[in-house]
Amino acid sequence: MNEIIFETQSYAEVNAAKSSGGGFPSVGNFSRERCAENLFCILLIFFSLLLPAPVLAAQTQLERTPLTLEILQERLRAPILREGNLTVDLRQMVIDLRPENASFRDNFYQLLRKELQKAGAKALGLDISYSLIQGDFVGSDLGLRTPLYAQAIAPIFTATEQEQLESLRLVCLQSLAIALPNSKDCRSLLATDATASGEINVFRGALTLVNTRFNGQVQFLNTFFLQSVNAQNATFLQPANWSEARFSRLVSFMNATFRQVSNFQGSIFFDKANFKQVQFQEMADFHGSIFEKAANFNQVLFKQLAKFNQVQWQEDADFSDVRFANQAQFTKANFNQVFLLPEATFEQAVIFREAQFNQPVNLHGANILNLADFSDVRFAKTAFLNVPGLNFNSNQAKILGNLGQIGKMFSIPNLQGNQNVLRNLGQNFRQQQQIADANQLEYTKQRLRLIELSQRLLRANINSASFTSLIKLGFSATQAAAILNRRTVQIFRNSSELLTLADIDLETYNKITNRLSFGEPLALGGWLLQAWNWLALGVLLLLSGYGTNLWLAFGVGGVAIAYFGLLFWLVDRYRRLRPVAIIPTYSETISILLGFSCLEFLSLLAIFRNAEQPWLTLGCLLIIIIPVPIALLMRLYQQGRYHDLMDVSYFVEDGTFRQLRLLIGRLPVIPRNETFRERYMPLLSDRRWNWLNYYDFSLNNLVRLGFNDLRLRDEHLPGIIATLAWYQWSLGVLYITLILWTLSRTIPGLNLLIYLK
Repeated sequence: MNEIIFETQSYAEVNAAKSSGGGFPSVGNFSRERCAENLFCILLIFFSLLLPAPVLAAQTQLERTPLTLEILQERLRAPILREGNLTVDLRQMVIDLRPENASFRDNFYQLLRKELQKAGAKALGLDISYSLIQGDFVGSDLGLRTPLYAQAIAPIFTATEQEQLESLRLVCLQSLAIALPNSKDCRSLLATDATASGEINVFRGALTLVNTRFNGQVQFLNTFFLQSVNAQNATFLQPANWSEARFSRLVSFMNATFRQVSNFQGSIFFDKANFKQVQFQEMADFHGSIFEKAANFNQVLFKQLAKFNQVQWQEDADFSDVRFANQAQFTKANFNQVFLLPEATFEQAVIFREAQFNQPVNLHGANILNLADFSDVRFAKTAFLNVPGLNFNSNQAKILGNLGQIGKMFSIPNLQGNQNVLRNLGQNFRQQQQIADANQLEYTKQRLRLIELSQRLLRANINSASFTSLIKLGFSATQAAAILNRRTVQIFRNSSELLTLADIDLETYNKITNRLSFGEPLALGGWLLQAWNWLALGVLLLLSGYGTNLWLAFGVGGVAIAYFGLLFWLVDRYRRLRPVAIIPTYSETISILLGFSCLEFLSLLAIFRNAEQPWLTLGCLLIIIIPVPIALLMRLYQQGRYHDLMDVSYFVEDGTFRQLRLLIGRLPVIPRNETFRERYMPLLSDRRWNWLNYYDFSLNNLVRLGFNDLRLRDEHLPGIIATLAWYQWSLGVLYITLILWTLSRTIPGLNLLIYLK
């Protein structure tokens, strides 16, 4: 500032000299020192404007003081009060712990350990923030070494601290319920011999390492931190060993940088663990660790191998926007709560083999560029893989999983914007010949399409709704007018475009959008076409899982065959009571009812085991097979039967052959030609096994397969009975098409011919 004032005075002298009539002074009147000072001031002002203020502040903060024994003793005698706790203040120091400074190093550990381990109600913390640590930092030597066996714990610990040490036993018992504990202290605590209990280094006070730079190795092996650990923005240039550390309070490594291997193997985090925006330049090893509370790994960069094998996550694990530049291993990990991986990037393989998921896994917008292995993963009933917006190219990457299981685990809330995701996932499993999983994804896609069609048909279209309709939906008059003005210029394509209107607030948007549809307005013909597509798609989904579930289709056919077989037996054997009763025998009635019950039971079992919504499937099937036949049957018994050949069966069989036949071109009624009448003979009503023929006829009618060529006679046949047979025959055409289509989608060889071109 003085230089700037000086420069201003020099310009004043120039002006004064000019006004006095002497003109401008010559260059020689300025001394060389004055010119140099002015030039220096100008450069200083110039660079101060270019250089950002935070950089200047950082340079000021990095001015460190070399730590000597005198300064150390002075700081130990006068600890500061930090957040209610006494703390040894060693901030902004240069602490030289290199071998060539062995005398200072030994005294440093001895003096600091003596104070940190001193008995007292309040433990003494350590703050080495913004300091530079030269040489290896063996932090575990600063802790008090004590046995974990309850009767041998050092008496200097307070009751609260002893409870914290005892909490380790509970965590060990929890880990034992999942897998054998990896840490030696857990194994010793759970040992039957109490004398075999291990020892641990206990760090009683808070440890603060904010912006600390460690030039050497960092050792906190087998250390129990009873207070918080804050290592935000810390830099570890050499390997950092935190293996089997126990963090009783909050721990934060936010924005820290690990240039070499970081070892957290077997560590236990009793409180929240914050690793947000950490950079792991080399391998990060968390093998066998336990996170009792939420773990935050948001925006972390793993440049090398990341090992999370056998890690137990008791609460949410947040890996949002994480980048794994190398392989990520989660083998045998246990996730009790939500596993968050939105926008995460896996450049190399990610392994979840034999992991346990008890809650959903959020992969929204994640990027899988290589391999995702979900082999032998166990999913709880509430767990699934939420994959909307997943970036996955089946030509470059691959997803592995158990056959017939992994396809059911993918969940997508809506079809819009996710068709490419479903297509790539389906193609991935087809390439691996996991047809069941590919079909499951196709079923998911069509189910979402059905929901989308339902919304378009039932919801009010914002692009065609009148002003009055918009008011009834919940819009104000001003908002409705704004919508009408907007759609005259451009129609609404999706719900988010509503928020572009200044009059639409977020509360109204959240309240009304689930009652609106968006897109081109539908005329009556277009609406009817959409309704037909909706009906056909719904029937295909319910009756065969959109051609993906063969056993479901067989179950549907079995119900229809048994039902029509019983109806045909009823109209043929139970004709009238007056004037002469024509009814079946008691034994025949019992036999056909037992056969009907067994066939229906097996068919319903197939439906309920394979259908996603078995009751809807059964309801859809009953709507198809019950109303028309029952109406015909009621009319038949209402009008009665009085015609010739009343004592002869309506059904005839080809008497020339008795064999299993595939009757593709068969029609339900025999021709009028006399030669055919000679070949086809009426069913014998006096045989105990005669009731099987009616199920055989129903089987012929529906799937064109049977043991005999059974048909209806052409003489003295009531039209209602012929109509009933032709109705089932028509349904059989549709059913055979459904079965062949389902077979082509479920048999691997046929799928390869269709999809792999």
